[in-house]
Formats: sequence, C-alpha cells, structure tokens
Amino acid sequence: MSAFTADFSAALVQPSPNHGERAGDGKPDMIILHYTGMPSAEGALSWLCRDESQVSSHYFVNEDGTVVQLVPEARRAWHAGKSVWKGERDINSSSIGIEIANAGHPGGLPDFPDRQIEAVIGLCLDCGQRWAIAPERVLAHSDVAPIRKVDPGEKFPWGRLHRAGVGHWVEPTPIAGGRFFQRGDAGQPVEALQSMLSIYGYGTEITGEFSPETEGDVAAFQRHFRQERVDGIADFSTIDTLHRLLTALPQYS
Repeated sequence: MSAFTADFSAALVQPSPNHGERAGDGKPDMIILHYTGMPSAEGALSWLCRDESQVSSHYFVNEDGTVVQLVPEARRAWHAGKSVWKGERDINSSSIGIEIANAGHPGGLPDFPDRQIEAVIGLCLDCGQRWAIAPERVLAHSDVAPIRKVDPGEKFPWGRLHRAGVGHWVEPTPIAGGRFFQRGDAGQPVEALQSMLSIYGYGTEITGEFSPETEGDVAAFQRHFRQERVDGIADFSTIDTLHRLLTALPQYS
C-alpha cells in the first residue's frame, strides 16, 4: 500500500498491505487494545507490515511513546481474529486496533513504560472523540476473544486510562471470602452470572452450567477489571465488580 495521511496527527506512517473494506456502515465504534507479544518492537512492527503475516493493526505504539499508523482508520485492519462482543462477530469491521509493543506473557509480562501509556491514552482520546466511541467499548483483545487471547494482559493499567478519560472502569471489590462458583457448578446463580457477563458484552452462553467457556469468560473479565487474581473462579469480588460495572453503564444509571 502507498503512503497515506495519518488520521492521528501525531502518528508516523508505515503502511501495511494487510487490510480491506469495512463491512456495514464503515464506522468503527470500538477500540481494541493488544500487546505484540514478541521479543522486540522492531520485529513486531516489521511483521505487521509484511504481506505474508496476514495481520495488521491501525496503530502501533512503541515503548518510547512513538505512534505509527499502519492502516487508515477508514479501512478494516486484521487484528482481532475470531471474536465477539455484544453479538457482533466481525470485530475488525467495527473497531480500531492498537498494538502496543510489549513482550507480554511470553516475555514475563514486563511493565508498560509511562511514555507508552501516555501515548496510548492520547491516541484513544483522539480516536474516541473523532468516532464518538463509548467508554465501555474500549476493550482488551482478551475481552472479545477469551481463552484464545490474553492480551494486553493483567498488568495493563486500565484504571490509569480511565482516570485520564479512556474506557469504562470501577475500582475492583477487594478479594475476600464467601461463596464462589467455578467449573462444574450449575444452577440459577451460575445462570445469573452468565447473564451479567452477556449483558456487559461477553459472548457468554447462558446455560446455568459453569463450563470451561464460562471459566474463560470470567478469567477474561478478571484480566481487565479485577487484575489482582486471574483464576476463572467467580468469587464475590469478581461478581460484585461486574455488578457495579453494569450499574455504572449509562443505560443503568
């Protein structure tokens, strides 16, 4: 692909050939955050710009805060893969994908540098304002593809982003004792949990049985919203945090 003018004025441009037409009305209404999960930022950026990789994102954020645009926002970048949110399954057509240079779980979950996070915040604020993206639709790759994906990981500072005006968040309920639900459990309380996850946006099937898929959705929720312990067990802290997030949504407030 030839050069294009960056949508985000602070971005450099390094075109990727991996993109296509957006389906539907062509207007993104989600932002999906990823980590690269590769040893070096240079290698990750090169991979996203190679035809053979068949993957891309709209933006790439380096550790030093440099932002590179790979695909115009009007085009469909190939970053989310098989995924779902609120029943939408073509997440690539309805989102802006941002890859954040970080070795991730394969590299021991290194911290995200301050300059990098500030750049992510600025980019998300800009994209969100231009496309009128709701805060609750700034999501992790792991939110839209539980079990299959775990990025940007449980060390990503979602609370910091929210304090700067990006994303939906409540302070997680402290971990304590009490009743919990886990794989193999069944009944109305499990069905209620599944319903809450589904209402928030996860692709949780409401069966009343705490299946491996439900466990994966709970772990994805924890990885974003209750990061202290990610174990897929729906304890009071997890359920209460989820309930408070739901009640904080505009349609419930």
